[in-house]
Amino acid sequence: MEAQHKVAGIEIADIMRGLYGDGIIGLRGAFSRAFIQDLRADIDQLFLEAQARPGGALNRGPNRFYVEVHPERLRGFAEIAAHPWVVAVCSAVLGPEYRLVEVGFDVPGPGAMHQPWHRDFASPPETVQGRRLSSLAFNLTTVDVTEEMGPFEIAPGTQWDLYEGDPMFPDQSLWPRYEALAQRKLPQMGDISARSALTIHRGTANRSNVSRPVLVVGADAPDATNAIRHDLQMSRAYYESLPEEVRKHLNCRVVDELEPIQQAHTIEGLKMGVTMGG
Repeated sequence: MEAQHKVAGIEIADIMRGLYGDGIIGLRGAFSRAFIQDLRADIDQLFLEAQARPGGALNRGPNRFYVEVHPERLRGFAEIAAHPWVVAVCSAVLGPEYRLVEVGFDVPGPGAMHQPWHRDFASPPETVQGRRLSSLAFNLTTVDVTEEMGPFEIAPGTQWDLYEGDPMFPDQSLWPRYEALAQRKLPQMGDISARSALTIHRGTANRSNVSRPVLVVGADAPDATNAIRHDLQMSRAYYESLPEEVRKHLNCRVVDELEPIQQAHTIEGLKMGVTMGG
């Protein structure tokens, strides 16, 4: 039996140190560039379909969209869900009965503005009172990110911040703290990251002439409630084709025929964008 301090050759202590400390960790070269090119082709097709459907693409700021998808429309979903690093990170932080609850993608297009500093949802009681992380967000870029593309920016350690007012959007008086801490991430095709969505972050302005699509996979501990914001569903045939090791970690509806996804995770505070900040 594998030693308890390691999962798939990955140190559990490193995972916990990173996510409980900075609030974000990453693995370079987790997937091949060919794998990511296929993923990008699928995302591009799904984005076209979403834009043609009322409510298909959620507005997350000027020329910035979020789309939830049926996992089986992504050729690489099973490989992502079963990747040893993904499994190790989820198991270490969320426990062996973790569940995947969200699959979607963000598309910051040319002209996307800075987002306000934010977290993706209000801190739950187990984090505020128990100082425990009960959810994670995995991100896979589909491009080699450059400074001009509006990279993701994160303020390490702020998953534990408590403040008055809006539970997702800290007051602008706190922004200098986040800007002083900020780390700008420039992942390359094939890299994957895991973060607490409670760590204060923002997308920055895309000053390039290309989009920066990024896949998002959300995972919950058994007692977390993020699944209610999402509508993860799979056809019976696809669900039954997946390995048991993937199936047992899915929080999804199994349907005879895929239905349009009812996206519930709207974030009103992101729709305007901001012009300030570097």
